[in-house]
Amino acid sequence: DIGDPLRGKDLFLGNDKEKDQRKQLDKNLKKIFKEIYDDVTKTNGEAAKKRYKDGKDPNYYQLREDWWNANRAKVWEAIACNDDDKLANASYFRKTCSDEQGGAHFINKCRCNGDQVPTYFDYVPQYLR
Repeated sequence: DIGDPLRGKDLFLGNDKEKDQRKQLDKNLKKIFKEIYDDVTKTNGEAAKKRYKDGKDPNYYQLREDWWNANRAKVWEAIACNDDDKLANASYFRKTCSDEQGGAHFINKCRCNGDQVPTYFDYVPQYLR
């Protein structure tokens, strides 16, 4: 799940090549979240500094978690949804929407009930996905 590495909670170790790529990704994420931290603490001052421990967390875990919570639906929508329905028949996601016959894929612009983007996948522990 994209949310796990973004939040710094990815359990998958992978092979050596993947480990190197993951280290590079984490390095880039730290740089990005440092910039976000600097911007947030400039605009929100002491409250933000207090929440994010005055920048003493070099990995910015709380900020990453907050960013993910604020942007989760948009990220999932960008990944799984598209206007031209190229992913309409993709089966990456298990059947999760209810219909008269049980579980169903969400094929209407990737939503259940026409409005629910499947952001709940990142709540499932990684080892169970």
